[in-house]
Amino acid sequence: MAEQLAHLWVGIDAGKTHHWLAAVDEVVATVWSKKVPNDESAILTALGEIFALSDHVDWAVDIAGTASALLLALLGAQGQQAVYVPGRTVNRMSGSYRGEAKTDARDAYVIADTARLRRDFTSINAPAQLAADLALLTAHRTDLIADRVRMLNRLRDMLTGIFPALERAFDYADHKGALILLTRHQTPAAIRRHGQARLTAWLKGRKVRNPDAVAATALQAAGTQHATLPGQEVAAGIVADIASQILALDDRLKHVDEQVRRTFRTHPQAHIIESLPGMGPILGAEFIVAAGDLSAYADAGHLASAAGLVPVPRDSGRRTGNLHRPKRYSRRLRRVFYLSAQTSIIREGPNRDYYLKKRSEGCKHIQAVIALARRRVDVLWALLRDGRPFTLHPPIAQAA
Repeated sequence: MAEQLAHLWVGIDAGKTHHWLAAVDEVVATVWSKKVPNDESAILTALGEIFALSDHVDWAVDIAGTASALLLALLGAQGQQAVYVPGRTVNRMSGSYRGEAKTDARDAYVIADTARLRRDFTSINAPAQLAADLALLTAHRTDLIADRVRMLNRLRDMLTGIFPALERAFDYADHKGALILLTRHQTPAAIRRHGQARLTAWLKGRKVRNPDAVAATALQAAGTQHATLPGQEVAAGIVADIASQILALDDRLKHVDEQVRRTFRTHPQAHIIESLPGMGPILGAEFIVAAGDLSAYADAGHLASAAGLVPVPRDSGRRTGNLHRPKRYSRRLRRVFYLSAQTSIIREGPNRDYYLKKRSEGCKHIQAVIALARRRVDVLWALLRDGRPFTLHPPIAQAA
């Protein structure tokens, strides 16, 4: 073009292998639209072509994750900042445009025009090194926990098919000794053949807590079944293999938890976050990742709204005061505040007192915990604002 445009809005339909970028001007005309491979040189070439069209460019993307990480990093290196347009918003806005086609070019156009119409989308800031490390560690930990749950469910299912009494005898999710037992003894005949003394000695040699009780429970279960079921030997081998994998996974989780703990405590405000009852290093790391830059929240109410802890009105005409749970909020941030509130009521203190007060007012357990979580948002916000750890007694106000 011979002359530059005053203002451009660029919508990015992000993907794993390629992105589609579409630029619209002030009259919503498409001035540039192209498929760009997810490669550094290709992205830089596309950015150069767009910057040649206008010096004032606003960027919007529908994915703020690993698929768009390289693109967002290159935008940040150019001094540009993108906003996040949720996929649900793009989907609903698509119905406002002519036609029913669903293409990457159309989606990128809708994203660009939506960013032109609205100015309230969240900016995507490049995370600091510490926040990026915590994001990777907490995501890896979540994956490991999901794998552990899947393996435990498979273990219980296999064990039910050959030895249902032993499956009912232990809570394998929290009983390491029972998992160690399954690495060698999975059938009633094998447990009866070893007997109490030999089984106890074998468990004791592997440092199982209360080996006598574990052996006695296993022998009691073995005494209730003398039938040999079809496929028992093959299933027993699979059970032993799964039990070994779960034990190895537990060791990996301990290592990751220690990494999260060490990394979190290098954060300058870690001691403040961890001082709040119920907020340990794991939930503290989740909070840093989910909340992001706290300067993006004007006050504690905005932080609570982002966590879905503030009711949304649904009024119409003479029907007022109808509040309901919001639909658009950070599930991860809500989970952090909910779990920390639920943990804090275990011990005596102001958190438990407030929870019991809400229960006495007729609230159910979940309602009382959510009310406590909302109250704790204000407390944590004030602690981070003032830069002081939590204390049971409020600080003495000083004269101005």
